[in-house]
Amino acid sequence: MKLRSLLSAAAVQAILVVVLLSAPLRAAEPLPSWRAGPAKARIIAFVHQVCDRQSPEYVRPADRIAVFDNDGTMWCEKPLYFQLLYVFHRIGELAPRHPEWKTTQPFKAVIENDRQALRASGVRGLMTLMAATHAGISENEFAASVERWAAAARHPRFHRPFTALVFQPMLELLAYLRAHDFTCFIVSGGGIDFMRVLLPSRYGIPPWRIIGSYSRVRFAAGEILRLPENAFTNNGPNKPIAIYRRIGKRPILACGNSDGDLAMLQYAAAGRGPSLELLVHHTDAEREYAYDRQSRVGTLDKGLDYARVRNWLVVDMKKDWKKIFAAAGTGAVSAR
Repeated sequence: MKLRSLLSAAAVQAILVVVLLSAPLRAAEPLPSWRAGPAKARIIAFVHQVCDRQSPEYVRPADRIAVFDNDGTMWCEKPLYFQLLYVFHRIGELAPRHPEWKTTQPFKAVIENDRQALRASGVRGLMTLMAATHAGISENEFAASVERWAAAARHPRFHRPFTALVFQPMLELLAYLRAHDFTCFIVSGGGIDFMRVLLPSRYGIPPWRIIGSYSRVRFAAGEILRLPENAFTNNGPNKPIAIYRRIGKRPILACGNSDGDLAMLQYAAAGRGPSLELLVHHTDAEREYAYDRQSRVGTLDKGLDYARVRNWLVVDMKKDWKKIFAAAGTGAVSAR
């Protein structure tokens, strides 16, 4: 006799439920926005290597430190660094209070939209602009200013909020690492105050794990007030120094996209145990931008040669990523 004739319908349903619950569930595909290939396979193999207790390269969770640059690594950095665009906006707001800026560089260059003079001012000029436009206000006032700008400003090419131009594959990498007990940090040349306002909800990384450039400050009347003087520029060799001082552990995974990140990746590679060094190579002019050695923003020259000689992982954005940006309307990520 057939099974259905021997058992009631309720009994058959109960058996099916037990069978389904007993069957092993298929794990969700890791890194779904990454194309199958050497880059994705190498990331997964490395994570498995350091997380498998039977592996000779096993790394205990407390030492699974991963560091990420921000501009050009986690989100778009063209046509200019997003914080710099915010700085230009602030100069426009503050210029009526500072008539001296009309004749003082690099402020004069911003007011007159003189890109050549602005480039000539170099990193020191940019730091001067950041310090001056971020100074004299409290933490809450500064955060409110950044949030207003982020809500209203739109990227000139993609016509989306700047904070929406986050790389989906890198968000997935962060999530994949967190699921395997990595502790992730942002270590960027961007201003620490600016990043702490915008990044936690996008990346799920709390403010105390965001390391960046900063100005001098003072404490007055219960508030931290910024002074118009740069104190630390977190770029190049300063990145390993900041990691040493702030984290106190050498990372085993480091991600960047430019020569400014080279020292950070070298620091990770010089550790005694296993490590993975990853460079995001911008090769997709259609979906994002294509640039490396000759770019004035996010120059990748020495780092590209160094990576190829030492077999670091160079992620080809066009070949390795199915999609570039996170979907519009993607919800905030809980920082933890």
